[in-house]
Amino acid sequence: MVKMLGQLGCSVTTLDDLSSGHRDAVLCGDFVQGNFGDRTLLDTVLSRGFDAVMHFASFIQVGESVQHPDKYYRNNVTNTLGLLDAMRSHGVNKFIFSSTAATFGEPQYTPIDELHPQQPINPYGRTKLMVEQALADYDKAFGVKSVCLRYFNAAGADPEGLLGERHDPETHLIPLVLQTASGRRPSISVFGHDYDTPDGTCIRDYIHIQDLCSAHWLALQSLVNGAASQSYNLGNGNGFSVQEVIDTAEQVTGRKISVVNGPRRDGDPARLVADSRLAREKLGWQPQYADLATIIDHAWKLETRGG
Repeated sequence: MVKMLGQLGCSVTTLDDLSSGHRDAVLCGDFVQGNFGDRTLLDTVLSRGFDAVMHFASFIQVGESVQHPDKYYRNNVTNTLGLLDAMRSHGVNKFIFSSTAATFGEPQYTPIDELHPQQPINPYGRTKLMVEQALADYDKAFGVKSVCLRYFNAAGADPEGLLGERHDPETHLIPLVLQTASGRRPSISVFGHDYDTPDGTCIRDYIHIQDLCSAHWLALQSLVNGAASQSYNLGNGNGFSVQEVIDTAEQVTGRKISVVNGPRRDGDPARLVADSRLAREKLGWQPQYADLATIIDHAWKLETRGG
């Protein structure tokens, strides 16, 4: 996102404590190392003058949120409220929030549109929903305008090969599959082959990271142009099963991928697919990299050059 904003001519400042990020991934603009829960630091940074804030600093691991809900409520909710209050103090009233499909919980129907009931089933999803609800109240009370972007499965890498997933430990399916293809892992575990899907494995909606970034830019432009606060679901609208991801990765890489079959994981729905028509209609958003092979190819290029 920082790279895209820089290319679009924006003046960008990145605030990151580098607990999971990487300093060398900030390719343009100013960088400030620190935690967004530090109000004194926020006041210092925001005093420079900003038009908007994009918030990517939530913790995102579902399993960890169950084991350490205190960590998630403190960072994802308390710190975000502190950020919003600091923004108000410095006259910044436009906010782009990275939300999640986890706010919906178990799907009652698919594809999932914005009217689907929000009934999260883990602390991670609940913290994101709490912020969404707070943003609605901050809009009514203080005029803070926001766009909540509910990601489905972010995937892929920078098409120019400069940036990609670098999690430690890695938990996302596509990089795990590609690490197996490259030999960095001995095998990929598939959890459940008995779901009510064509091949028995879970179906997810994979959205290219570049398409996510373009949605953020369009969301920001909508607020600059006076649009009301809104929430959008972001996916490419196509579901791909775990087995399809593995099969496509074998085609892209030309390598056999070793699979270890395991039991289902608790809380894994059979299908999670987004209905993103609202973002297309209201924002003019159009995914450019919806093809699964392209998403995997971009990630593979980064994997083969050492991440």
